[in-house]
Amino acid sequence: MNGLAQRLLEAGGVDILVNNTGGPPTGSILQVDAAAWRNWYQAMAIGIFELTRQLLPPMRDKGWGRIVTVVSSGVEQPIPNLGQSNAVRASIVGWSKSLANEVAAHGITVNCVVPGRIHTERVEEIDAANAKRQGTDVAAVAAQSRATIPLGRYGKPEEFAAVVAFLASAPAAYVTGSLVRVDGGLIKSI
Repeated sequence: MNGLAQRLLEAGGVDILVNNTGGPPTGSILQVDAAAWRNWYQAMAIGIFELTRQLLPPMRDKGWGRIVTVVSSGVEQPIPNLGQSNAVRASIVGWSKSLANEVAAHGITVNCVVPGRIHTERVEEIDAANAKRQGTDVAAVAAQSRATIPLGRYGKPEEFAAVVAFLASAPAAYVTGSLVRVDGGLIKSI
């Protein structure tokens, strides 16, 4: 059992688990070798799967729990130059839906939240990488990116957090196995 899970279980477990990981570097998916695939899958997916598995028993015993996993808009609309992230996070969505079906009868909901361009360090990192790749400045890349969002701006972290807080609440008891977008309309599909 991992140390974090052990400490949490010794303290009585958790009622709400929000899973969120960093992401792999930007770049062509053709440049990702087997070792990088294994490393990032371990870090981004297996870590979430195992921590959640270890923390589920007290939730089942209580008959209540909330599991919210942050993924990426790339699971619905692949993001150029983030192919490795798109692929690994898509597997997390499949795991989440499967888990939701298995634990629903125990009063536990499992959902994924799909951020669009939320103004975080990761978005700034991606904008900087795109600027370097395009040979332009970061401000121009950010402006191009904002222009693709119907709301015309990056989301605020607190706007994203409000949706996660709702999914973790008692009133969200009938929402499970879902992908909930917080993207300002960025994703073009229905």
